[in-house]
Amino acid sequence: MTNYKPQLRTVQVMRYVTPLREGGSLPAIVEADDDFMYVLKFRGAGQGIKALIAELISGEIARLLGFKVPEIVFIELDEAFGRTEPDEEIQDLLRASEGLNLGLHYLSGAITFDALVTTIDPVLASKVVWLDCLVTNVDRTPRNTNMLMWNKELWLIDHGASLYFHHAWQNWEEQAVRPFAQVKDHVLLPQATELETINQEFKTILTPEHIQTIVELIPDEWLESIESPFETIQEHRQAYAHFLNTRLAHSETFTKAAQHARQALI
Repeated sequence: MTNYKPQLRTVQVMRYVTPLREGGSLPAIVEADDDFMYVLKFRGAGQGIKALIAELISGEIARLLGFKVPEIVFIELDEAFGRTEPDEEIQDLLRASEGLNLGLHYLSGAITFDALVTTIDPVLASKVVWLDCLVTNVDRTPRNTNMLMWNKELWLIDHGASLYFHHAWQNWEEQAVRPFAQVKDHVLLPQATELETINQEFKTILTPEHIQTIVELIPDEWLESIESPFETIQEHRQAYAHFLNTRLAHSETFTKAAQHARQALI
């Protein structure tokens, strides 16, 4: 993957279809000007732009590692949508989200992954657990797996709760080298028997150059719109690269912690 150069498309919302009320941030299904349907993640919802940044970085890391992830696109939301929506809560959300948002291709007919129904092989389970340890994704539990089965294949969705260090930026460099304690609640941890092998494999793929390419996808306007301890946009962007590269350099720490957490379960 030496020529890895992801380029995200930008589409325009043409029709607001329906809200997805499963989550607190009210994502929605929308139709865009390319005639495709997307799950729209709003910049004005919940954790706001930081959740979109986490979705973008973690989703594209997952794609680079070979996981099936719905196409991620930038979505422009025009101010006109906020004027015609009768639901006041949704209207406020639309107005707060005018401009550049994020969307994932809508997988029509997909069903939520259920570990009691579908068995995932140890290699794939280990890959998912390792990814979530890397990006500190707290939201892949039996209660909320954030995985779908579509065309008999496993798809990863909704990484907005990952990279949680950026909500406060407190001791973030120390957090980069810590184990991922929440791995004990991971839905696939019992099947993750190949973590050591996956650690070696994935570290060869996630080079500093690839990490840099991914963080460069973060739009300047997003970084300009949120508070941070950094003086410039580029310093802000590079902090994400620094966190991920440091975490990769210490991946044995979170790998061994995940192995110990698994042993405690079985």
